[in-house]
Amino acid sequence: MGHLRGKLLPPALAIVFSMLLCGAALVISGANPLSAFGAMVTQVGKGTTFVDIINSTGIYYIAALAVAIGFQMNLFNIGVEGQYRVAAVVAAVVGGSIALPPGIHTLVIIIVAALAGAAWAAIPAILKVTRGVNEVISTIMMNGLAIGLSAYLIRRDVFGELRGNNIRTAEIPESGWMPGISFGGGGTMFGFIFVAVALGVGYWVMMNRTRFGFELRASGESSTAASAGGVNAKKMVLVSMLLSGAIAGLISLPELLGRDHTFSLNFTAGIGFSGIAIALLGRNHPGGIAFGALLWAFLDKSGLALDNVGVPREIVTIMQGSIVLSVVVAYEVVRRFELASEQRRVGRELGTVGGAA
Repeated sequence: MGHLRGKLLPPALAIVFSMLLCGAALVISGANPLSAFGAMVTQVGKGTTFVDIINSTGIYYIAALAVAIGFQMNLFNIGVEGQYRVAAVVAAVVGGSIALPPGIHTLVIIIVAALAGAAWAAIPAILKVTRGVNEVISTIMMNGLAIGLSAYLIRRDVFGELRGNNIRTAEIPESGWMPGISFGGGGTMFGFIFVAVALGVGYWVMMNRTRFGFELRASGESSTAASAGGVNAKKMVLVSMLLSGAIAGLISLPELLGRDHTFSLNFTAGIGFSGIAIALLGRNHPGGIAFGALLWAFLDKSGLALDNVGVPREIVTIMQGSIVLSVVVAYEVVRRFELASEQRRVGRELGTVGGAA
């Protein structure tokens, strides 16, 4: 019971605290917090908002899984943003330049995206295991390189083409699309959502039912102790970074295969950084990450209704930021509280607390 409390209480406290903080900000600005939060909830049932939330949840979920794999190894793969950008443009270029039967075409695009993401993550991984370069520094630098590389690849004299006022890659043929589930006027749910669910199940099985998952967690807890137990810590760093990069390479595929079918200047950016926050909120657990991704998507999409009640939409950003900040503090508070409780319990059993000497 105490273990469950330690898992559930911190994010619950963080959400409550962020709501109180945003409520106070709304009151100070002269707005009604109840009207603002009520508008966000009612927005879910309007138009395509519900389906948009589900689609965004899947995208955020994949991003957070990519980050969580690194966290399990005690690695901060902040380069997820660059890895999925490079993977998106490479997958779009390859997908738009080949002609294959349906299904096979889609599978090839998925494999190319995963390989491109892993290849981009391999650079900081190799620097980490061979030269001891901190992965935070190297992956941040790789993010900047990814922006430049993607911009170069969609130049008209490389792989890009001009359509109206937008530069983009060649459109992926219909044989490479992944069909979704249509809800008529309610929108279309990406078919890649089911792949995201499968990734979550695979992540749980890997971490809890395989030797690799055990060695990954052991190396993350203490690389020295893991090495003493026969685990090659450097190999685990390399493999976990490659796996994290491969998962990151899939982030853009729900939109690429289900809606856009091309990489353009309107590419959705920032998902990798959101994945970091969601992984922290979900404590690297697939169920917790799913909840965090759903909450993030809800705030993003339902926040559109705030303009209708005269509330600046930036309040959503404040809420998301305060959730991340407070969840870190809440986990530490709960950890110290449980540690003190455990010490008192042990003391009582030994007769040093609350008992006779």
